[in-house]
Formats: sequence, structure tokens, C-alpha cells
Amino acid sequence: MSEPAVLIRNVVKRYAGHVAVRDLSLTVPTGTVYGLLGPNGAGKTTTIRMILDIILPDEGTITLLGKPNTDAATLDRLGYLPEERGLYKKMVVRDVLRFLGSLKGLSGAGLDRRIDEWLDRLTLRSEAKDWGKAKVDELSRGMQQKVQFIGTLLHDPEVVILDEPFSGLDPINAQALKDTVVDLKRRGRTVLFSTHLMDNAERLCDAVCIIAKGEKVLDGRVADVKAAHASRTVALALDGDTDGVAREVLADRTLVAEVDDQNTFFEVRLAPGAGAQELLARLVQRGAPLRRFELVQPSLHQIFLDKVGAKGVEAGMSGHG
Repeated sequence: MSEPAVLIRNVVKRYAGHVAVRDLSLTVPTGTVYGLLGPNGAGKTTTIRMILDIILPDEGTITLLGKPNTDAATLDRLGYLPEERGLYKKMVVRDVLRFLGSLKGLSGAGLDRRIDEWLDRLTLRSEAKDWGKAKVDELSRGMQQKVQFIGTLLHDPEVVILDEPFSGLDPINAQALKDTVVDLKRRGRTVLFSTHLMDNAERLCDAVCIIAKGEKVLDGRVADVKAAHASRTVALALDGDTDGVAREVLADRTLVAEVDDQNTFFEVRLAPGAGAQELLARLVQRGAPLRRFELVQPSLHQIFLDKVGAKGVEAGMSGHG
């Protein structure tokens, strides 16, 4: 059995009396896509920086690929995309990538070939336009993020760590990144990424760890996490609710504990002791314009809200991970 890609045991990090990460333990299996989830300010970025030996934990241990995370040779087997994007704006894209590749020991024709492959793959080079010949500040923000992503992957790392990789990406560029993550997994690489975007995590991740205020709330395989919270959630869709009758029923706390209201779609968590049939009967009785009514596993987004709580999310929105 292979060593875990990342193994964190009882890690603590304090800043001037503030505990940023509190007794965190988690295991990232090799060859998986693993999501580190939480609101802004939860401790995600601090955890990633400790994994990469950028900052030191006050307590606990971290190993990478079976070796201490202080081992320089092991760190060279990683690729890291930081949350704070930064490229040399006046440099030509290809020169930036050559520089980043040289930091990982790459050079010459082999490096240029890898750059060409990635530019083609992420649609930064075509017959019409070769953005590799442009200066960085001539590129859109999404294109610049693609360039930095290429720099992260040029040396074909065994473990790829991405801090909020989808932040600011439009749907097309986000899809290109998702496709690349899936391909990395297919080739046996390990991808660890932090995010507060639950939909991306639910679709991409094999396993997740949710942290809030520096503490682990839950972790495990996504399928297991969702199964553990099943049978109390109803997916509900309406053809409009102009009279508000459905919302009146959903406001009854004897029936419904919590509602994620998305205008025409609702994810409803039943109150203790209430049943789905009772809720359905009440909605039909009131004439609610139902289009869908289904007992489902909750989304990762709903589990996140249940575990972290709306207050925890709001408190973290102004902080840093």
C-alpha cells in the first residue's frame, strides 16, 4: 500500500494569540482529488503553507509522500498554485514559463516542448494567435491564470496543490482547469485544492475535509459524507410561486428545519419528526405549483451550511484562509 500523498497529524498554528489552525489531522491518499473546504478565514491557506514548509506549525507533524515536508527533494515533486496570483507583467509569456521551468531544473528543447504542449492544451496557442509570444499584461485575467497554472505543472509534479484555483475564472477557463485536474487524476497524480465553492468540490473531489475557524468539522469520501446525511433532504422545484404559498409552507418549522431557497429550486432539510409525505401533502393542499419533489442526498453545499453554519460563513467572508 502506497504512502499517503499528504499526512497531517495534530497540527496547530497560532498568530499572536489567535489560533489559525487547531489540532488538525487529515490524510490525502495518493492518486486522489482531495478538497480542503471552508469559508474565507477558515485556515485553508495557512494549512497549505504549512504543508509546503513556507511557514512552520507550532505543534504537530506533516509528511509528504512518506517523507518529512522539510525534505527539499520531496518538495520538488510538488507543484503549487498560490491564491495570490503573480506574474511578471512586462515579460513575454514564453519567457516567464522558461524561467519558472528553470526553477525546477528544466531547460532547453525539452522545456520548450513542454511549454508548447501546455499552451496548445489550454488554448493559448492556435493558428490564429500564439499568446506565448505576447507580454503577460496583454492577456486577460483568465489567460494569466492559465499561464500560472502551466507554470505549476511544467515539471510534471506528483502532487499538485492549488489554493482557490477557480477564483475569478469564467466558465470556459474554469472548465479547462477542471478537465486538467481530471486528467492529472487519471495519470495517477494527487491533486489537493482549497475552495469555498462547494459545487466544484462535489463534482471533482474523491474526498473532502471541511474546516471552520481552524478546526476540522468533517472529512471523508464525498459519497460517504453525503450518504451519512441522506434521507432528510428534499429537492423541490416550482413553476413560479407568485402567491407565495410554497414559501409559507416551507416557513413552517414543524415541517422544515432549513431551506436553501434558489428562487425556483429549493433544497429542504426536514424538521425532526417530520416526513416527506407530510410536506408533500401540505404543498399539494395549498396548490403549490410543483414541478419536482424528490427525497435526495443533500448537496455538499447544504452539508457545509449545516456543519459550518451561516454565522461561521459570514464571519469568515472578510478574513483570509
